[in-house]
Amino acid sequence: MGQYSFIVLLFQLILCSHRIVTDAAGGGWQLLQKSIGISSMHMQLLNNDRVVMFDRSDFGPSNLSLPPGKCLKTDCTAHSVEYSVLTNEFRPLFVQSNVWCSSGAVRPDGVLIQTGGFNDGEKKIRSFVPCNDESCDWKEIDGLGARRWYATDHILPDGRIIIIGGRRQFNYEFYPKNGAPNVYSLPFLVQTNDPRVENNLYPFVFLNVDGFLFIFANNRAILFDYVNNKVVKQYPAIPGGDPRSYPSSGSAVLLPLKNLLAPSVAAEVLVCGGAPKGAYEQAEKGVFVAALNTCARIKITDPTPTWVLETMPQPRVMGDMTLLPNGNVLLINGAGKGTAGWELGRDPVLAPVVYRPDNIPGSRFDLQNPSTIPRMYHSTAVLLRDGRVLVGGSNPHAYYNFTGVLFPTELSLEAFSPYYLDAPFANLRPTIVLPESQFTLKYKQKFRVRFSASGPVALNKVTVTMVAPSFNTHSFSMNQRLLVLASDTVTKLGNSGYEIVVNSPGSGNLAPSGYYLLFVVHQDVPSEGIWVHVQ
Repeated sequence: MGQYSFIVLLFQLILCSHRIVTDAAGGGWQLLQKSIGISSMHMQLLNNDRVVMFDRSDFGPSNLSLPPGKCLKTDCTAHSVEYSVLTNEFRPLFVQSNVWCSSGAVRPDGVLIQTGGFNDGEKKIRSFVPCNDESCDWKEIDGLGARRWYATDHILPDGRIIIIGGRRQFNYEFYPKNGAPNVYSLPFLVQTNDPRVENNLYPFVFLNVDGFLFIFANNRAILFDYVNNKVVKQYPAIPGGDPRSYPSSGSAVLLPLKNLLAPSVAAEVLVCGGAPKGAYEQAEKGVFVAALNTCARIKITDPTPTWVLETMPQPRVMGDMTLLPNGNVLLINGAGKGTAGWELGRDPVLAPVVYRPDNIPGSRFDLQNPSTIPRMYHSTAVLLRDGRVLVGGSNPHAYYNFTGVLFPTELSLEAFSPYYLDAPFANLRPTIVLPESQFTLKYKQKFRVRFSASGPVALNKVTVTMVAPSFNTHSFSMNQRLLVLASDTVTKLGNSGYEIVVNSPGSGNLAPSGYYLLFVVHQDVPSEGIWVHVQ
């Protein structure tokens, strides 16, 4: 048996072992497209239920042609697509400079702003205005004050976007510009930079409820006043000291914000997985060490916050963490060994895991049914309006590579349906009747949500949540946040109709203005969402 045949046989055994472990789990998979022509390294859902995706423009022709008359310097193929969730169709987009390892955020008006990349793309600012036909495409300008490669973007309460870090960039800047480059030093990124390996790229950034930014890099974090360029608080390092941000490539979420009418709102951050210290150097030598099997959780609003460790069902590096409409967290994609980088991951983790933050420790992780497609380096996942999670990408190679490798470049798109979409829960699932999608909200506004259900409704087990769609790449979903809105008791209207009075968020510190998905959740089972525009 040749070496390649042996590797394939070993991989098939790994697939089988995953199936055996997860036969009794929940959730299901659907192959949406065998190929969209590109590998989805970056992904953003927009408020017209279309998802913009892109990879990089400098690693050879893709499997999707550009429209006649449009070409890059090297070829005439697309490296970005727009995918319609509602029709399961896609079309090529023309991205003109290299968007590899870039970042993004959506403006309050729904326009995707995308920043940086590699070489000719490193100082670019690109915009994509959603449309309901096929007329919209990328526009780009030179505009960044510093090269941004592996940086993180976050929308701010005033509508601006802050762009933080990147390779050899220990600073931050803002979009839109006020006429000056406005690049400001951030020494924290120097302090968290491991020589040669870095481990502080794509920092995990979350807007705290006080308006300051929680910035995590390597294995520790600060609370940062970006207005006055001042560190407000330093958080302790995660126990064990292992790095969690790129290329260690753990993932992180801001857990759901609740009790929004209280005098003070608590905020917690969860960081899961990654590669232990030294894993990158070991992988370059052909030694693939086990990924971290812990999550670390911290209440960032506590006066004296501490990290609490929990153990996942399996180690995971290069995974993605997606907030589900009911407030649970989905851990999906990734590997069990190695680290981020070309050919540096092994042992694909095919089974997603649901983390239930409100359960007691020891009962928070639920294994879900596995995919059959490895999603390794450069894979992506975003929540859709119908409660499914769109999954794509995986390209552990410097170029498109489909044969003779352990993990071929993956051009397919899948949808993962979490357990709450399983058939036994159908009679619990609400359907929003009013308001209609694209509803406009102001801060501190009371509004009514009407819904129906096919089965009996437990009136005391209904909540309304609001989720900000995220820009997902390299194991981190930028701008992702979920709010459990304050609400009154549910009122029954006739045989199957119900109404709940809901309070919108109180400020931009809780929910920066922009488009959100609003869900009614009944006994852990969410409705299909509607778009609301907070402004």
